[in-house]
Amino acid sequence: LDALGNTTAATGKGFAIGSAALTALALLASYVEEIKIALVRVGTSTLEVGERVVETANATLVDFMTYYNVNLMNPKVLVGVFIGAMMAFLFCGLTMNAVGRAAQKMVEEVRRQFHEINGILEGKAEPDYARCVAISTKGAQNEMIFPSMLAIIVPIVTGLILGVAGVLGLLIGGLACGFVLAVFMANAGGAWDNAKKYIEEGNFGGKGSENHKATVVGDTVGDPFKDTSGPSLNILIKLMSMVSIVMAGLTVSVHLL
Repeated sequence: LDALGNTTAATGKGFAIGSAALTALALLASYVEEIKIALVRVGTSTLEVGERVVETANATLVDFMTYYNVNLMNPKVLVGVFIGAMMAFLFCGLTMNAVGRAAQKMVEEVRRQFHEINGILEGKAEPDYARCVAISTKGAQNEMIFPSMLAIIVPIVTGLILGVAGVLGLLIGGLACGFVLAVFMANAGGAWDNAKKYIEEGNFGGKGSENHKATVVGDTVGDPFKDTSGPSLNILIKLMSMVSIVMAGLTVSVHLL
């Protein structure tokens, strides 16, 4: 049943990241609409689109893509795509390390209780469960400060340096890379967990065998894959899109390139 649960969870997480990808696509269109509103606010009533002059209020999505030169030959777009793709991997690395640090604090607390509270192993004394819950909660909150700040700051800085074209590249790169990475992590993490369960049932040597030790190592990586880094990519994709929309006015008014 546990293996079935892992498989079902991986399928559900696939639907979740699919939903996030569709939401991000809608937010991309919303970002362009917000750019249109920002241009009108700063007094840009017309746009030079190729050889045509188009009123900003009536400009289409294709007009804006042409106006900002959003294509794969534009270095600003390419740099944005690379930053967005790297953000997905950087975010996953930060969350994986956060899980490791929080788990280490929990291990140290459990060792402390074994040494200082006599009778835990014999069932004669109650462990301090509240302390373990507090460590887990505090670790989860503190460790996510830097990754979440990164997801907020990077779109703003990208907009200030590369402008609208760079931000569109950032969102596209983050969406494309984040989507496939999240699906990979959900499936790989569930597979590693199921492999350990399968061997613990007596297959390929059972518990205590070399195969079992290998699958324990795999599950140590697989659990944060499927339960932490993979699902958190949904938030990364949507958060970067929302921050870009909120900061669209600043991106239009102030950018270096």
